[in-house]
This record gives sequence, structure tokens and C-alpha cells, in this order.
Amino acid sequence: MKQQINVIKVGGAVVEDAASLNNLLSQFAALPGAKVLVHGGGRSATRIAASLGIESHMVGGRRITDAQMLQVVTMVYAGLVNKNIVAGLQARGVNALGLTGADMDVVRSHKRPLKKMMMDDGTEQMVDFGFVGDVDKANGEMLCKLIAEGVVPVMTPLTHDGAGNLLNTNADTIASKVACALAPFFDVTLTFCFEKKGVLRDADDDESVIPVITEQDIADYKTSGVISGGMIPKLENAFDAIHLGVQKVVITRSDNISGEGGTIIKQF
Repeated sequence: MKQQINVIKVGGAVVEDAASLNNLLSQFAALPGAKVLVHGGGRSATRIAASLGIESHMVGGRRITDAQMLQVVTMVYAGLVNKNIVAGLQARGVNALGLTGADMDVVRSHKRPLKKMMMDDGTEQMVDFGFVGDVDKANGEMLCKLIAEGVVPVMTPLTHDGAGNLLNTNADTIASKVACALAPFFDVTLTFCFEKKGVLRDADDDESVIPVITEQDIADYKTSGVISGGMIPKLENAFDAIHLGVQKVVITRSDNISGEGGTIIKQF
């Protein structure tokens, strides 16, 4: 029987607020057994970029990462946000190690090619996202070596292409790929945390959590507008993980990572 492991992904809205971050770190530290934390930090990057006179550009909720913005996200994600989390976990007795995808070659990506996107005015345009990476592979064996030594990886949303270039990469995707890479070695539960209790049937009703979502449900929820925006790629990452051996995927609030509830993703 495989050892259990929790891969927890938490967004920038949580890690950038002191009270919610402290609560998350305490809950994460209390999780028994092996674990990995993957975090975002986009709001901090936007704020610090603005203070430096660097404008942020978003298309379809995704950040355009030019050379200047790459410098900012590297400083913010791998520096400020990641090391605050690592220090907080160390204070709670967790032997955490902050990692980008370049460290120990744990996540390798390629630069996203030009992509056709729907613009706000309803037209479609080819978009160059700049130094944004789409994940090719995560190194489960290398992560296992760290975990076997009692190390808890804390992964920031930066990867590399193997040719010396860092790439800004979606944290949900990193969490999904890492969970899949660990699946041959562990019984993996992947939890996506955000500010709601789960996927909501009614965006204005925080209690309208959908307890289970299967692939058969997705088309209907998209058509009806129940699922839209950033929730669509989150669910796509969830189902990718289920298909590739992850035992359980949960979408829930960050203060519920050790409890019941949330939305459970099932293949059928």
C-alpha cells in the first residue's frame, strides 16, 4: 500500500493576507505525513510592478510576462512570497524548502507559442504571452528524494526550459503536474484552495457548493454559466490529474484543507 501524500495549491489571495496565511500555515503544518505546498502570488507581483512603474497586462485572466515583468515575478514569487511561507512553516516545525521549477530540475516547461485568444471586444487575436511556460514534465523521483529526507517542498510558480530561461507558469498547472509525477510513488490527494468553500452553483450564494463534479457535468455547467472564467482551467487541471493517477482532487477554501466538504472531482 502506497504512503499518502497531500499536494496543496493555494492562491495569491490567501498567501498575501497575513491572517489567512497564518491560518493556512497552521493547518498545513498540522497535516500528517508527506506533503507539498504550491503557491501563487500574482496580486503582490502586480502591486510591486506598479510601484516600479511597470504596467501589468492580462489577457483572459493570464499575465503577459515580458522581460521586465519576468524580473518582478521572479523576485516576488521565488523571493518575497516563497520565503515568507518557508519561514512561517519553519516556525511551525516543518522543514520546508522553497523551490522553483529550475531547482533540481523539478519542473521543466517550454515557452508558450502564440495563442489565439478571445478579446474583450469579442474579436479573436493571436497573443504573445512572453516568458510564460507550459509544463512539459515534473520530476517525481527528485521530489521523492527530498520527501524521503523529511523535507517539505514549497513550490513557486516559476519553471525553466532547460536552456537557461525562467518561465512564469500557472500555479494550478504546476500543482497538477507535480501531483501526477508523485502518483507512481504515493496515494495522492490534490487540493486546490481559494476563497470559496468549493465550486458554487450560484456565485452569489456561498452555501451553494456543488459536492461532486464529474466530466459528464462539465458541458452542462459551462452552457448554463455555472462554471466560467478561471474555474474552467482549474477543473481542466483537476481532471488531467485524475486521468493520470491522482486518487482524489478537492476544490475548497484554504481554511478547510484538513476537513470535510468542498467540491470533489470524479472521473465518472
